[in-house]
Amino acid sequence: MSKYNLDYLDELEAEAIHILREVAGQFEKPALLFSGGKDSITLVRLAEKAFRPGKFPFPLVHIDTGHNFEETIIYRDNMVARLGEKLIVGSVQESIDQGKVVEQTGKNASRNALQTVTLLDTIALHGFDACIGGARRDEEKARAKERIFSVRDEFGQWDPKRQRPELWNIYNGKIHKGENVRVFPISNWTELDVWNYIKRENIGLPSIYFAHYRDVITRNGQLMAASPFLNMDEEDIVEHKKVRFRTVGDMSCTAAVESDADEIDNIIMEISASKISERGARMDDKVSEAAMEDRKKGGYF
Repeated sequence: MSKYNLDYLDELEAEAIHILREVAGQFEKPALLFSGGKDSITLVRLAEKAFRPGKFPFPLVHIDTGHNFEETIIYRDNMVARLGEKLIVGSVQESIDQGKVVEQTGKNASRNALQTVTLLDTIALHGFDACIGGARRDEEKARAKERIFSVRDEFGQWDPKRQRPELWNIYNGKIHKGENVRVFPISNWTELDVWNYIKRENIGLPSIYFAHYRDVITRNGQLMAASPFLNMDEEDIVEHKKVRFRTVGDMSCTAAVESDADEIDNIIMEISASKISERGARMDDKVSEAAMEDRKKGGYF
C-alpha cells in the first residue's frame, strides 16, 4: 500500500481549510476579519482553497481606524476587486463622531483600543455569529492559551475560564443567542510558517513588509513611521532609515525594524535569527503585562 506523506505546510494548510469549512457548516452568518496584514491575507488564500470555484460563504470585514498605512488600504481594495467578494468596513471615525468612543489624547494616543467598540457594533449590526481571525499562538501569551473556537459572551467578552476542550480536531460551535465565536484557523502556525507559506504560494503583500526607506522617529525605543497620526513635538527627531514592518496595524502603535530584507528569502532568514516576537513591535502590547488579555476580555479581536 502506497504511503501518502504531507510536509508540514501541507498539514497546517489542511487543518486551516478543515476549520474554515467547519465554520461554514456550523454557523449561519460568519465573517472573515481582514486587516490587510500577512496573516489575514494568508486566511484569504486558504479560503480560496477551501471554497473556490464557489463564492466565500462569508464577507470580509475590515475595522478601519482611519490611521492605517496607505499601502495596506490600496492592497485591500485591489484584492477585493480581484476576488469579487463582499467587503464590509466598520469605521472607528464614525464611532467617534457618534460619541460611542472618545479619542485618546497625549503623545502616545492611538485609536487601536477604540476598534473594539466598532467591531462589536459591526458584529451586532450584521448579526455575525462567528468571526474568523488570523491570530496565532506564537504571537503573545494571551493568544497562546486561547482555543481555536473561542466563545464570546453577549457583550463580546472573552472569559479564559469558560474555554471548551478541543479534542481530536472536533470543534463545538454551539452558542446561545447573542453570543458569538472568534475562530483562529492558523492558531498553530508560527510567523516563520506564514512566511514560508507565502513564499510557496507566491502571495503578494503590501510593500511595507519589505525593506524600504521611510521617515521615522524613535519613541519609547521603537521606530515609528513619521505621520500626521502621531502627536509629534520638538523632542521627536525625524530620521530617514531603511526599515520594514513585521506586523501591520494602526500607524500610531505599529513600530518598524531596521532591515535590509527586501525579498522573501531574506525576510525568512531574518526571522529565523530573531529572538523577539513580531508583537514586540506593537506599542499597544506594552501598556501593561496583560495588555492583550485585558483587551480580549473587553471584546478585542
